[in-house]
Amino acid sequence: MANREILPPGTLGKQIEAHSKKGELPNLKDVKFALLGIKENRGDVDFIGADISFDAYRKALYSLYPGNWNGKIIDLGDIEKGETAEDTRFAAKEVIAALLKKNIVPLILGGSQDLAYAQYRANDSLDQMVNMVNVDNRFDLGNAELPISNKSYVGKMVVDKPYNLFNYSVLGYQSFFNAPQEIALMDKLFFDAYRLGEITADITIVEPVMRDADIVTLDVTAIKSAELSYKNNESPNGFDGREICAISRYAGISNKVKSFGVYELSDSIESKSGSMLVAQILWYFIEGYNFRVEDDDFDNETLFTSYKVPVEDEVLEFKKSNKTERWWIVLPFISNVNNKLKRRTLLPCTYGEYFGACNQEIPERWLKARHKNEV
Repeated sequence: MANREILPPGTLGKQIEAHSKKGELPNLKDVKFALLGIKENRGDVDFIGADISFDAYRKALYSLYPGNWNGKIIDLGDIEKGETAEDTRFAAKEVIAALLKKNIVPLILGGSQDLAYAQYRANDSLDQMVNMVNVDNRFDLGNAELPISNKSYVGKMVVDKPYNLFNYSVLGYQSFFNAPQEIALMDKLFFDAYRLGEITADITIVEPVMRDADIVTLDVTAIKSAELSYKNNESPNGFDGREICAISRYAGISNKVKSFGVYELSDSIESKSGSMLVAQILWYFIEGYNFRVEDDDFDNETLFTSYKVPVEDEVLEFKKSNKTERWWIVLPFISNVNNKLKRRTLLPCTYGEYFGACNQEIPERWLKARHKNEV
């Protein structure tokens, strides 16, 4: 971007390496984060032919100062629209997969949220089940038999081979945006859904959900329209700027999150403050990543304190990290399943869930995990 030259020393714009040569692969040595734009929005159910530019978001991000971060950041530029939306999703999947194989975290700026399907499919070659967390006011399940769109793509993840989706969680849904049958289907599939009010009342409940995530996606329409000046977002309710940045930081702190996508970006975000908020969302993810603490070596019992709690006919076992004081609950019922699932034998939880178990309340997420294994 042209304005990089006039930025003050020390800003991200002076440090992010920009890859601009077409047809040449960039040098990815020592790179930890790769910024990638995907200029595809034909999957939007309201698509009217508009093009997308991510220049305003890059300009805002480049103007920020980094924290005490390790690892290079590279800007790979944009994937242009293919002949069809499916072509674009395929190209995105291939690029994201190549980055994941090199242990580089893709930071995705995307148009319509059906691109999250490409972000998910990029994990196919890793041969493991994945958990996806979607920060959204809608579930986006849709009808898997209909063409994919930004409001109907999760159903494809569930039914399309290879079957890699272990769990899907939605943070910030609003009931009036979701059909009753989709709410019922989320429950039937034992997926996790957290209302906007639940999270704004206690944002710390996001942490254990993010701790178990491999993929995180964010639909910017989950943010209050006033925060973004987003003329296509009809909802006055949603996360405010402080809340969405906290959620992004929780995603970064998670030791498992491998890719982070921000979708439904368009020229409908008219204000500089809206572009800056998107930039700060990315900033907080990177900041969180640089504060990751490895505390999940469960082979070393000296690193944990174990608690066994009798609840009804069950004995629940909790583990607390002596280093970070984060909590997990043991899932013994999936300890002997296939290799794709073996790492899911402990489920991140909160102290509140442990305290509830001490008062004879079985954690709902534990029950869902057991039911999911039984089916």
